[in-house]
Amino acid sequence: MLTLSLAQLNFTIGDVSGNTKRMASAAQYAAGQGAQVVVFSELALTGYPPADLLNEPDFLSKADLALEKLIESSRATPDLYWVVGAPLRRAGAGKALENGLLVLKDGAVILQYAKQLLPTYGVFDERRYFEPGSEAAPVLEIGDMRVGFLVCEDAWNDDGKAYPVNPLAQLAEKQPNLVIVINASPSCIGKREERQSLIASASRRYDFPMVYVNQIGGHDQLVFDGASFAATPSGGVVFEAERFEEALSTLRLQYGMFFSADGSELNSVSAEGLSAVAFYRRQIVLGLRDYARRCGFDRVVVGSSGGIDSALTLALAVEAMGPENVTAVTMPSRVSSLGSVNDSVTLARNLGIQVIEHPIRDLVSTYEQNFRGAFGEPLKGVALENLQARARGTVLMEYSNQFGALLLTTGNKSEISVGYCTLYGDTNGGLGLIGDLYKTEVFALARHINETAGREVIPAAILNKPPSAELAPGQKDTDSLPPYPVLDTILKALIEGERLGRAERDEVKAAWDGLLGTKDGAALIARVRRMIWKNEYKRRQSPPILRLRPRAFGSGRQMPIAAKYE
Repeated sequence: MLTLSLAQLNFTIGDVSGNTKRMASAAQYAAGQGAQVVVFSELALTGYPPADLLNEPDFLSKADLALEKLIESSRATPDLYWVVGAPLRRAGAGKALENGLLVLKDGAVILQYAKQLLPTYGVFDERRYFEPGSEAAPVLEIGDMRVGFLVCEDAWNDDGKAYPVNPLAQLAEKQPNLVIVINASPSCIGKREERQSLIASASRRYDFPMVYVNQIGGHDQLVFDGASFAATPSGGVVFEAERFEEALSTLRLQYGMFFSADGSELNSVSAEGLSAVAFYRRQIVLGLRDYARRCGFDRVVVGSSGGIDSALTLALAVEAMGPENVTAVTMPSRVSSLGSVNDSVTLARNLGIQVIEHPIRDLVSTYEQNFRGAFGEPLKGVALENLQARARGTVLMEYSNQFGALLLTTGNKSEISVGYCTLYGDTNGGLGLIGDLYKTEVFALARHINETAGREVIPAAILNKPPSAELAPGQKDTDSLPPYPVLDTILKALIEGERLGRAERDEVKAAWDGLLGTKDGAALIARVRRMIWKNEYKRRQSPPILRLRPRAFGSGRQMPIAAKYE
């Protein structure tokens, strides 16, 4: 029998001292639970992804010292094996570091392994920092068990299509009784199901149980959901740690089966996870909470237009930060509807937050007068519309600077995709919560919040009004854009394509084929494609957005600005 603890922790990138203390504390707890092995996540020492911190000599020196202290800390639990992820120095040609896995015991390193497969797709850029390991994955005898070890991507090439090497197949040749995979797997819609399917299939194919340990927490754009799990050849996934929460879970492995710490038999875990909207909600709340905390903010501010985007942003901010730490600012102009202020007030009352009115009529008038005086003609059209957005952005940044609140942007993926936003206006801020949600998903998540609350958190007046930027009299989004259900279908096809989940991909393809089959539909697709490319410069200058879908703007989609592609 082997007893092991899966340490699903919220490490802070760069805080090697704090991360070391968290691991030492977790190891003490695991030992107290009778564990023989405690497993931490990939690059637990530095947090993942450490990015260009790895190029800082002082940082690497601190990491080296922290690792020495961690090794020394293992003396406090002399019978416990610590499985730890850390950057390791290497000699010779190539990169100076490896993405390493260490097994510590009683003050010594008894096993060392370097990750062989280094992803450079999507949000990953590991080959920028690490040299791939050249040695096959190792096996260590712990008690009467032969335990094999892999690091994240090493387990993701079992079909042999992405890399010429299959570390999992190599490891299987050594006939382990258990395989431990340490991971830093960022979360997006469908990722949990993909991980579990992959590992459960490998467990069946090679006929050994596997454990998969992941970190949690928000790290800039990326959010890690944890969801560490265990799988057996006959039962599939039989254990899953809580998603979006820290967890230290102790399991027993005997006769190829996992049991709970008290010896209870474990049942198969349902493949069905959270609904899409419930997932988005949990991911955004954790992402904001950690981003604000790690950046030194305990309060946030949001410009409240009385529209659906700002309403949803405020509702999510309240859930993450608490109503006492959220402020809404409404900034009517001379073209604002009465509802933009009244609906903002109703929303604030429903959420229990403060709402402040700061009109921008006089500000805009002064700008108009000064523009005419300096340049000899009046502001009009888009320039005048954008002036209002920039005045609001300036007011919000003033508030942020004066009162130390993090400004949240409110743009959604549909608008950001086609540039339906104002640079230095509504794009101002430090973080975007809903920038990876299409407009149709914004409405769906807002309705979900109301349904789960059993009341109108977000007023029906906001949910039902036609979307409008309210920068010109009577303006509606549909004056400039196709209806959002149509636009979102086109955007999903152009931006995410084959990265979409199967059901969504099939739905999008059917609608796409219908559009492409007509002259007007084909012209609309071409128009939307041009809008996406034309506005890359805006996205490059916008705040980071929390990643929710397979291909988010930012690190997940890197496109040139000065380019031509039609």
